Amino acid sequence: MKLVVGLAGASGSIYAARFLRALYELEGETYITVSPAALRIFSEEYETKVESAEEILSFVETKWKTKSKHKFHVRNFFDIGSDIASGSNTWDGMVVIPCSMKTVASMSAGLTENLIERAADVSLKERRRLIVVPRETPYNRIHLKNLLALDEAGAIILPASPGFYQMPKTLDDLGDFIAGRIFNLLGVNQTLFPKWLG
Repeated sequence: MKLVVGLAGASGSIYAARFLRALYELEGETYITVSPAALRIFSEEYETKVESAEEILSFVETKWKTKSKHKFHVRNFFDIGSDIASGSNTWDGMVVIPCSMKTVASMSAGLTENLIERAADVSLKERRRLIVVPRETPYNRIHLKNLLALDEAGAIILPASPGFYQMPKTLDDLGDFIAGRIFNLLGVNQTLFPKWLG
């Protein structure tokens, strides 16, 4: 599995952290890019200090003592000439987690002012899977129209709205629910939460 992962500046760092933690357990590689706003919010929500994507990965690896089978490649958020800015490179899917409404608006309008937006644009034009995890509430009409435009362009909208039928015991369980749903959409068997059996 080869992925592109973008962390945009929305609340909900737990969703990104638990998704990255689960990726550490899987074979494959991920190209990751993180916005300055995402770094600030991650620092605030985890009461730590991270100033780069590398430091987020190190935080996740240390906090959950992961044994990595996965290879991460960090790409600069401002480098729109990066390898993942071109459709001549291939990947199996892209996940924007969490996704700010600013990033949703830019992606839905085809704006490509940073690497998350550009890689998302490439994913859509090359008909690759793009999973967008918005974390906002409530949605206004502009948010809904932008999300609909992304859906119509081929993206999958997976709101950060965890279910409770798996009887979560911790906040991490809620993050794992969203991570598990992403893996389901990527065609990866997941054991982060049990399937509903009726």
